[in-house]
Amino acid sequence: MLIFGVVGYVFKKLDYPLAPLVLALVLGDLAENALRQSLIMSQGSFTIFVTRPIAGVITALALFFFALPVVTPWWRRVRGVPPAATPAPRET
Repeated sequence: MLIFGVVGYVFKKLDYPLAPLVLALVLGDLAENALRQSLIMSQGSFTIFVTRPIAGVITALALFFFALPVVTPWWRRVRGVPPAATPAPRET
């Protein structure tokens, strides 16, 4: 309990939202089990995630949103758009 209290305090001081952490802790095991089950069904082939249309669309969207934070600064630099201003940290 003390460790989670310290983690919560550090996250609050760094203005980091706790919702993604809680979501990852809750859904992480479920997602890992589902991945393992899918790979066992397909005998280790990752093509199971793109063979069906709905699975392909969901996989493509997940990869797009995963790559978006990396691609956005590069895309802005190519287009010549100045980087977005970062907001000043809040004082608590």
